[in-house]
Amino acid sequence: MKNLRVLLAALPLSFALSLERRTNTVTIDTSTTYQTITGFGFSEAFGHAQSIYNLPSTIRTEVLDMLFSNSTGAGLTILRNIITTGLIEPTSPGSPSATPTYVWDGSDGEQVWLSQQAANYGVKTIYANAWSAPKFMKTNDNVDEGGYVCGVTGETCSSGSWIQAYANYLTQYVRDYASEGVSITNLGFLNEPNAAFSYDSMLSDGTQAADVISVLRTTLDNAGYTNVEINCCDAEGWSTSSTMLKDVQSAGGTAHMGVATSHGYTSSPGTPLSVGTLPVWMSEWADVTNAWSTSWAATGTTVDGLVWAQRIQSGLINSGLSAFLYWVGAEPATSASSAMLVQFSDTAVTASGRLWAFAHFGRFVRPGAVRVLATSSTTGLTVSAFKNTDGTLSLQVINSGTSSVTFTVSGFGSVSQVQPIHTDESNNFNYRAILDVTAGSFTSTITAKTLITYIPA
Repeated sequence: MKNLRVLLAALPLSFALSLERRTNTVTIDTSTTYQTITGFGFSEAFGHAQSIYNLPSTIRTEVLDMLFSNSTGAGLTILRNIITTGLIEPTSPGSPSATPTYVWDGSDGEQVWLSQQAANYGVKTIYANAWSAPKFMKTNDNVDEGGYVCGVTGETCSSGSWIQAYANYLTQYVRDYASEGVSITNLGFLNEPNAAFSYDSMLSDGTQAADVISVLRTTLDNAGYTNVEINCCDAEGWSTSSTMLKDVQSAGGTAHMGVATSHGYTSSPGTPLSVGTLPVWMSEWADVTNAWSTSWAATGTTVDGLVWAQRIQSGLINSGLSAFLYWVGAEPATSASSAMLVQFSDTAVTASGRLWAFAHFGRFVRPGAVRVLATSSTTGLTVSAFKNTDGTLSLQVINSGTSSVTFTVSGFGSVSQVQPIHTDESNNFNYRAILDVTAGSFTSTITAKTLITYIPA
């Protein structure tokens, strides 16, 4: 590479630029396809949906637009709700076989309202996820501090097995949301089951998860919810998820699942999860330690938007992710962390650089899109490409280096022009000058620490 730079410096400028473009190439091959994309999303668990609902109407709309709008915001298409423990079955019926008394407030901490608002923006994927079973169904008789569902392999309770009762409880939650016009598409019964926490938490290994999955699948089907997919298992990190899901598969559980899920905290995605043909979601990840930041690349830490753009792109390419969810979408400005994409007060809404990283994918890689082969000849220039259901392509190019790169793209299809959308430390989603395309090829320049998405003009 050093010799090439010396050669370029010695050549006339016009010839050197021409040679650089031929050297730096990005190639798209739409005949080679990979996973289908479900979407990109977030959660508003633990009361955050209520916080958004309570905002002044103009601010509330601005928050929703920033998260969901496909023209002014991030275009996110998955909402992950928490199944609030005790909401619909606050007291024990006395035994696993006794008839429960279900209650429903029609609100669920305004998660129903938020789900309805999301649907107005075209969101079709609602993931309902339980952090824990009700305490009377668990070995420790506590919503918090871990414990197991009574009756799973190796765990017994004097009251008997509560697996079927837990499946009934989760199915009732789906039924209650349906009564409000909200269709839950994905249902999870575990969250970070490898650890016990001082808040809602429940333990499970893969074999125990499979015990629940088979019963839950039958219960949902018998209730007419055959289209509701079971997600599992939302472990804290990629390596833990890999081990757990192998055990689920060995116990026959993956045959009844719809989606394999993982978080990214204790270990990041890097290789595909070995779960057969199941789609894989990064169902929760965030920076929960650093202070709130709006930076795109300036801090050089994990709060930066560029870091998350790289994580999303790498997860899609190297781990075959079909979906990528950040932890919190929007949170009050009193929070000091970067666990959210958007901060708000009663008077203002502020986007992080992370939100714009998600926007480059959420806006232009729509549900049902298929990842296609994209390769870069240049170190430091990473690329991803997708074909949407309407046939349009989108290409994301990230320059993580410290200098500009001029490159030539080939294989962009039959369009005559492309629109570059540019994000760096000084530009959030800047629509740059349209470029001409000849026989699927065009030339562009990307500055340092930048993400550019190319779409048909």
